[in-house]
Amino acid sequence: MKPELTTALRGQRPMATNLATILIDAELRSTSAVAQLARYDIPAPMEASLIAPECYQINMCLTPRPLHARACYRQHWGPHRFERLGDIFMVPPGEELYIKGDSGRQATVLCFIEARAVNELIGHDLAWTEQKLAATIDVTNARVRALLLRLTEEVRHPALAAERMLDALAAELAIELARFCLEVDERPANGGLAGWRLRLIDERLSEDPIVPPLTELATLCNISIRQLTRGFKASRGRSIGDYMEQRRLELAKRMLVDGESIKAIAFVMGYTSPSSFTFAFRRAAGSSPTEFRQRQTRGVTISLDGETQPS
Repeated sequence: MKPELTTALRGQRPMATNLATILIDAELRSTSAVAQLARYDIPAPMEASLIAPECYQINMCLTPRPLHARACYRQHWGPHRFERLGDIFMVPPGEELYIKGDSGRQATVLCFIEARAVNELIGHDLAWTEQKLAATIDVTNARVRALLLRLTEEVRHPALAAERMLDALAAELAIELARFCLEVDERPANGGLAGWRLRLIDERLSEDPIVPPLTELATLCNISIRQLTRGFKASRGRSIGDYMEQRRLELAKRMLVDGESIKAIAFVMGYTSPSSFTFAFRRAAGSSPTEFRQRQTRGVTISLDGETQPS
């Protein structure tokens, strides 16, 4: 039986079962939001569901998600349509998101924002169409990402007026998410790539860390390069080039967390030297590969009995 990770504005609770262990490293609370830094240890492939009747849940991975992480809104899509889970996803109030994936460990920033506070900010309730729900599984907005990174630092190192800062960041995050949803509504209703073509692209990118040429992907999908680039952007809300670089960055992060040397990663990913890989990684991730790896091994763990332990 799959666990139901039901959460309210109290946030994610620590848990330990034979299916998963969740540790909360740090937490910040205000009257309308909760932000947490959490670590997941998933020893075997699993399925779970996320639902909260009265709050928005925003999740951004700080380390790569387990391989083959997929998500589905079964009440809307049926039991068989699972889409790839992005670095950032959001679960609207009252919606149940089913997630499945392989085993692995992951660090995540979680933000829970009271639905009433969001509705007051934007002036009305958001209507969750199928197109909007599909967009919540992979939120690609750069401003949302920047806010979540700022929130991560605030939770790690709370300073003067931390609760007010959380309220301010949560309010700005709610506005940016609402704008993102409105942008989704403005996307063309057709003209995107068929689901089977998107899956072919994802499978091809999973096979080889070296970015394939667009001609190869267009041939794989049996369409022209122009149809590929325009259709992909209509479907995913970003260019296929940006998407491939993001997938490449995810793989590099996963290899760093697994202990691979920078030299080995640069070779596998097709860079001419470790220094060229380091330059590209810093530009995309905001830190060097060494700094990223060190950050994943630092911190404080709050155990399930509430005692603080060094990691």
